[in-house]
Amino acid sequence: MSVMQDYPSRLSDPGSRKLGTFSYLPPLDAAQIRRQVEYIVAKGWNPALEHTEPEHAASHYWYMWKLPLFGETDVDRVLSEIEACRQANPGHHIRLIGYDNIKQSQGTSMVVHRAAVAR
Repeated sequence: MSVMQDYPSRLSDPGSRKLGTFSYLPPLDAAQIRRQVEYIVAKGWNPALEHTEPEHAASHYWYMWKLPLFGETDVDRVLSEIEACRQANPGHHIRLIGYDNIKQSQGTSMVVHRAAVAR
């Protein structure tokens, strides 16, 4: 049996909080984010962006950035919206969501930009 690793995520330390499965991995680089957007588009899901202040990431609803990109198939358009959201909200975390309109649920969700948090 393998040894379980403890991840130092504490409520008292906003910089250590984990925000989904990918939060336990190193931050996604631009190529990895592109592949995730390509996957969302290939599945026919509707991409959407949400953002929030780091101190409220675990205890509040996130703000929606515009409306979901219903039917969007242009990966570069989704990536440009991520960048526009980051430019408009530099101190916020940004989450990419893929909405599955057939199952009426989120198909995927991941933080694509983590703002710096004062520790």
